[in-house]
Amino acid sequence: MTDSLTVRDNRTGVEYDVPIIDGTIRAADIGNIKAADDAPGLAVYDPGFVNTASCRSSITYIDGDKGILEYRGYPIEQLAENSSFLEVAYLLVHGELPAKEQFEHWVHEITYHTFVHENIKGFMQGFRYDAHPMGMLMASVGAMSTFYPDASLIGDPENRRLQIIRMIAKMPTLGAWAFRHAQGKPYVYPDNELSYTGNFLSMLFKMSEPRYAADERIEKALDTLFILHADHEQNASANAVRAVGSTQVDPYSAVAAGVGALYGPLHGGANEAVLRMLKRIGSVENIPAFIEGVKNGNERLMGFGHRVYKNYDPRAKLIKKACDDVFEVTGVNPLLKIARELEKIALEDEYFVKRRLYPNVDFYSGLIYEALQFPPEMFTVLFAIGRTPGWLAQWLELTTDKEQKIARPKQIYTGDRQLTFTPASQRWA
Repeated sequence: MTDSLTVRDNRTGVEYDVPIIDGTIRAADIGNIKAADDAPGLAVYDPGFVNTASCRSSITYIDGDKGILEYRGYPIEQLAENSSFLEVAYLLVHGELPAKEQFEHWVHEITYHTFVHENIKGFMQGFRYDAHPMGMLMASVGAMSTFYPDASLIGDPENRRLQIIRMIAKMPTLGAWAFRHAQGKPYVYPDNELSYTGNFLSMLFKMSEPRYAADERIEKALDTLFILHADHEQNASANAVRAVGSTQVDPYSAVAAGVGALYGPLHGGANEAVLRMLKRIGSVENIPAFIEGVKNGNERLMGFGHRVYKNYDPRAKLIKKACDDVFEVTGVNPLLKIARELEKIALEDEYFVKRRLYPNVDFYSGLIYEALQFPPEMFTVLFAIGRTPGWLAQWLELTTDKEQKIARPKQIYTGDRQLTFTPASQRWA
């Protein structure tokens, strides 16, 4: 066998031929390697799944060394430049770009499912005035499963399609209401005459005017940000959606798990950390001292480097362009000058070049969100709205994958064994 790995078990002297398929070996084949017939098979220890493939997927392709990101084979640069978020959502969910009639029907269905049940509004109003928007979003997405009990019929393709439309449609409504709740403002209902992103901006910022009309440049920039966040292969939140979805639970509960994973600062909170870093630097004059602090281990350079990308994150280049469009409308964020100078130095300094620390998607996105007057706690809500089609595409792929089983990783037990229980009357004597 040419495409195989020959493994010699030095405990027994036995050699095993393990097939290599798509650049991977099956964990079950490793499990066949045993020290004795009655001994447990060999397992792989991989905290964080840094080198373990949990599924086969045709949704998103990433080449971290070359800085490539593709949705269903289409380069992210082409989609961000020429497509819209709802068209990209269709692509992720259906696996192909829509025909004109398909797209018009898709947009119509999503537009007319943006309203949520009034009881969900009451549910959200029950949160404390200072509740975190992500906590509100996670709870309300999970609560939707009780309003659509038919969502548990995941074996029905038409039912799955309906839940996907509902969730993509209602996510901006829930996110906007969480934003308004924190400000003590009345919730704004969806406007079916507006675009997906324009409607979201209306629900966020409308006051007493009959209709809120967002600047087209802001609308386009936010739409682009949603596209860039739409999916990113098997990240922590996609993995959470798949793990929970593997129990065959309804998609609302699975996506609520994704929101919960995104809530964590190591996943969704990185752009907020970039803003804190830029504010702490304070001015361009302080950058050399900050860079020296990074090299000495006294400072952390946020927004550079990525678990997957060992080259320039392709999304960062596109967000950098969106910055210019937004700042045309809002005025330039004073932190932008610091960010660009910091990026320039880091890309030229041998210390960072050798470590392949390039700007990632979070480096500029926080500057845009702040310019749009979003508080930092809303940054991850925006991320979640953009990521919803990706989560749903991952969930849909999972439900139709015959190889998938309920998630149940192994462990290496490190605790005590075979202890003898001592009754309380003796232990306390």
